[in-house]
Amino acid sequence: MVSDTSEVKLRIRERFVVQITPAFKCSGVWPRSAAHWPLPHIPWPHPNLVAEVKTEGFDLLSKECLSLQGKQSAMEGDAWVISFFEAENRLLQGGCRRRCLSILKTLRDQHLDLPGNPVTSYICKTLLLYECEKHPREFDWDESCIGDRLNGIFLQLISCLQCKRCPHYFLPNLDLFKGKSPSAMENASKQTWRLARELLTNTRAFEKL
Repeated sequence: MVSDTSEVKLRIRERFVVQITPAFKCSGVWPRSAAHWPLPHIPWPHPNLVAEVKTEGFDLLSKECLSLQGKQSAMEGDAWVISFFEAENRLLQGGCRRRCLSILKTLRDQHLDLPGNPVTSYICKTLLLYECEKHPREFDWDESCIGDRLNGIFLQLISCLQCKRCPHYFLPNLDLFKGKSPSAMENASKQTWRLARELLTNTRAFEKL
């Protein structure tokens, strides 16, 4: 049992740890804090997909969830955290979006796992969703476009790190960099630029990285 929380961790055969977090599935409703989504002037996602996502709803997780602290909390005083995990995954279906996310997570783990943890996997996922808005046409997500999409996401990341702000996709008033050290973000910006430059200038960068 995790001390002073409502979570439960089970250790299986001294090899695996299963974490159980209290949660509520809120199907068929959409949070008022995300009512602005999607923005009317942006053609992605398609209205049919928007309807599917909003019907799927969202989850409420205990704010004590250690893996979510500082990531998706909406209000400081709330006892529960809004999670859009299912909605995000539904939006990232189709084309090379899921593969882009997998590559981003791998590159993040290998090159951007830095002191202070300024760049999380969730930030990579968030910027991928913004990239989908910037490139709404499906042929922009063909396998042949993976390099261009990754470069676009890394340039977004550099900009966010330099501005020291990364808005949550569904809750833009929530800054995913909140609490991060300015020096850690500056260091991450330099490292991300090195990585982006390698991808832009080296046609065999994926083999090397």
